[in-house]
Order: sequence, then structure tokens, then C-alpha cells
Amino acid sequence: MNRINQKLEENKKLLSIYFTAGYPSVNDTVSILKELEKSGVDMVEIGLPFSDPLADGPTIQESSTLALKNGMTTDLLFEQLKDIRESVSIPLIIMGYFNPMMQYGVDKFCQKCAEIGIDGLIIPDLPVDVYHDQFQAIFEKHGLINVFLITPQTSEERIRFIDSISSGFIYMVSSASTTGAKNTFGEDQSSYFEKIAAMNLKNPQIVGFGISNAETFNQATKKAKGAIIGSAFIKYISANPPEKISDFVEGIRS
Repeated sequence: MNRINQKLEENKKLLSIYFTAGYPSVNDTVSILKELEKSGVDMVEIGLPFSDPLADGPTIQESSTLALKNGMTTDLLFEQLKDIRESVSIPLIIMGYFNPMMQYGVDKFCQKCAEIGIDGLIIPDLPVDVYHDQFQAIFEKHGLINVFLITPQTSEERIRFIDSISSGFIYMVSSASTTGAKNTFGEDQSSYFEKIAAMNLKNPQIVGFGISNAETFNQATKKAKGAIIGSAFIKYISANPPEKISDFVEGIRS
């Protein structure tokens, strides 16, 4: 069974962390992953930096720009992760845009992910219809889960289609804006969380965008299986060494 599915079966609210590979320094990727697992994080999204990250807010955009300046590339990320399963056992997901994967070759990219122990991909700019028609067989051949995003604007029909072709979890974007930390969620988000929960989808949902502290984590996971923190974590590691990551995680879990 895929590690993502195994994790989703655990009787707990899941904390997933996103960070940009190659940030703050180009060789920080593996040390950050090790510290995240040691700190009790359930799942990690490794951001593959891209020059035009449309879905991301300023914090993640800046980290992506700096990672590229640091020399991070797809090949370098794969090289850094080649032995990752000797030291890290939690699910690992690569989150990135489709252009670099197309340039690398989709089948070759998926094969490389499978070889090093990546469990899934999140590709915000890959339309679900295109994936279903052209790429689903490739992903499944290599045992990779493709995670789709839904937003408050996504129609019920499209949500149910996404649910029907998904095999892990659905990434539930908390608002229509780009990524970025918030201190609390309002009534619009709460009603949206309740609406999706009431749909009784077959795949669990994990909430992302706007989660930054214990309050927003707890709000997001009242109705969902887990939550993802990105911008707030990137701000934290820009000012603190990897060995301090446990302090950040403890603050979310408190």
C-alpha cells in the first residue's frame, strides 16, 4: 500500500508541511526532511521550485526564486533524495508545476520519483481532465498518487469527478486566494469546510492555504483529515536552523 494511504488510515489529524527544495540553502533539503520526521510531522510536500509559481503567495514565490538562484534543479533534487528512504519513512510528495515535469519527460519523471521513494505528486496547473485522459496510466504504472486541488469555487460536479479518479486525499484549498499564512478563518471558510464534509466524498480531505498556527490547524481539521502548512514554515526556517524545527511543530500541535 502507498505510504500516503497508510498514513490516512491512522486515527489522528494529520499535519503535513510544505517547504521549497533548495531553500534556505541548496543543501538543506535532506536535513529539513529528517528534522520534520523527527518532530512528528505526518507527511511532507517538497516544493520543486519554478520560475512562475502562479498558485503561490509572496513567501513561497520568494523561496522558489532563491532556491533557483541557489542552483536547485529537478536533477539536483533527485540526486539529493536518492537515499532518502534510508533515513525518512513518512510519506513524501513532490509539489510542482507541470512545465518542468514535461521538460524532464512525464514518464521519466514519474519513474525517477518511484525509484527514490516519492509517494505522490501535487501539480496545481495540471487540469484534472488532461491528467485523466493523458497521464493517469503513467502515474498509476509507477505507483504514484496524484493529488488534486479543490477551492470554494469548484463546482460540486467537478469535485465529485475529482473524487472519482483520486486514490489518496483531496487537497482542499481554504480560499480562492494564493498561498499565505492567516491567523484565523472566518465564516466563509467554516461553511465551506462543512459543505465539503457533508458531500461524504470517498477520499479524505486535507486543508491547505492560510494555516499558520495551532488555531488555524484546529479549525481546518474539525471537518477534514488534516492540514498543510507552507508559508508559515518557510518563514520559520528562513530565520531558524533545521534543529529548531521541533519548536515550530510543537507550537502547531499544542
